[in-house]
Amino acid sequence: MSVDSPPQMPLYEQLLSSLGTPPGPPKLRPSAAVVPWRLDDHGDVEVYWVRRNPALRFMGGWHAFPGGGLSRRDAALPLRGAPRGMAPEGRSPASGSAEIDQTLPQDLIDGLLACALRELFEETGLLLHCGAATVDPGALLEGRQSLLAKEVDFAALLERWQTELDAGPLHYAGRWLTPPLAPMGFDNRFFLLHWPMDRALQPTILEGELVHGEWIRAADGVACWRRSKVLMAPPILHLLRALAEDGPETGLPRLQRPQETFWGPMRHIEFRPGIHLLPVRTPTLPPATHTNAFLLGHRDMVLVDPATPFEDEQERLLAALQAAQQQGARLRAIWLTHHHVDHIGAVEMMRRRLDLPVFAHAASKAPLARLGIHLDGELRHGQRVVLDGDPPCVIAVHHTPGHTRGHLCFWLEEHGSLIAGDLISALSTIVIDPPEGDMGDYLASLEAMMKLQPRLLFPSHGPVILDAMGKLEEFHSHRLERERQVLSLWRGGERDTAAMVRSIYPDLPPMVHGIAQRQVLAHLQHLAQLEEIEDFKLEGTELDPRAADR
Repeated sequence: MSVDSPPQMPLYEQLLSSLGTPPGPPKLRPSAAVVPWRLDDHGDVEVYWVRRNPALRFMGGWHAFPGGGLSRRDAALPLRGAPRGMAPEGRSPASGSAEIDQTLPQDLIDGLLACALRELFEETGLLLHCGAATVDPGALLEGRQSLLAKEVDFAALLERWQTELDAGPLHYAGRWLTPPLAPMGFDNRFFLLHWPMDRALQPTILEGELVHGEWIRAADGVACWRRSKVLMAPPILHLLRALAEDGPETGLPRLQRPQETFWGPMRHIEFRPGIHLLPVRTPTLPPATHTNAFLLGHRDMVLVDPATPFEDEQERLLAALQAAQQQGARLRAIWLTHHHVDHIGAVEMMRRRLDLPVFAHAASKAPLARLGIHLDGELRHGQRVVLDGDPPCVIAVHHTPGHTRGHLCFWLEEHGSLIAGDLISALSTIVIDPPEGDMGDYLASLEAMMKLQPRLLFPSHGPVILDAMGKLEEFHSHRLERERQVLSLWRGGERDTAAMVRSIYPDLPPMVHGIAQRQVLAHLQHLAQLEEIEDFKLEGTELDPRAADR
């Protein structure tokens, strides 16, 4: 089997180039979280944090504080009092950022406060209420178990105990919006709650959505993050830092006005030390609407995949990078994982405005040149780059062809993190479009990255993936299962790739059947290479890549 010279733009790239401005990020669900805190015997601040069940689809395995999304029933729960630091009409101290408009209608304020207290009870067993009588600890536990088992609702429990929720002990501690990394996200308010160690009732965890909870010094929580022992979202890290450095009273302005957590107009997202994530809006395949650009390093830094072609988004990214420079970052180069248009849109603008050289794999040189991008140098498989900083950042370059011939991943061995590009997606499968894409190469690249035993994956689309090995194995086994389906159909006499698509992908929208046929073709090519099928010919068929020029 032979394939003639590839077209100037394969079908997948044609599709990407035809996409316009993606829809805006999804509507964020209102949510609330409570940060229980106390002073230990040495006067240091401790907080009670929890670890989410690794099996959860959203942030499974992450450390967080007790909280969750607003329920339709929360606004009807009986509630008294109001948190300190939040005015009754819902206008909290101004943050100075256009991203954080703190005004809320009263019913949403009441609902969020009730949500915070309900989630606090569900996840830790702590009940803030203002009834005349105390509630027996045994009754609290029984009620909590029934609530988690969905045998009773919270309103019924409060009525049984003849009490109302009390928001008075809470102290407002800031608002954070989930960055546009996934189809779901939250608009979250945090509240501090002083809970001394001499209280008879202390927080506990009933395993389910949570698998662990503990009191920990805020400073120790930050140290765990620095040693890459835990994964937490930026607001959790900021809360820990402010409480450790300034305490729950002096640190309140930092919590309520978290301007230090921004690089210009963009949130500073650092899930692992030295890996700074900058999601930018791009014309990419749904459900993704953004591509993740990265800054790697602690002082000297490289910019990976400045992706957006949209002028307003380019200016936002540029402003964020300039803010990082003002805080000590020294940008040294632009690195590209591969040449697809949803990864390179701002390359020339950033090269010009920041005076940076551009590097990619040699196999990306020709397709990048067709897109008007020239390389100043090449990144080689096995190359190790040491970026100066405290500590230095060591990055190993891995050539991982399959999605494209020149695809690269970047490996930060220090904390087991892989900048995965389009080897993996947190939102969908990866398109393999021959001849630029090659299924055999793709499977081999997955296998090579599994040998690294990564702990975290940072894909180009979607949030960071905690179960790195599980995700790599999932993508590998998924491709092998698809290949078995294709082989079974072929051996059954089916030669029509469109019919194969209808059989293998029965629920696939017709508008993407063409891309699915390219996937089937990639499997057929691989099966032919393995000599599992015979008489497979590409030339002259409707899937011949030369057909794109006809």
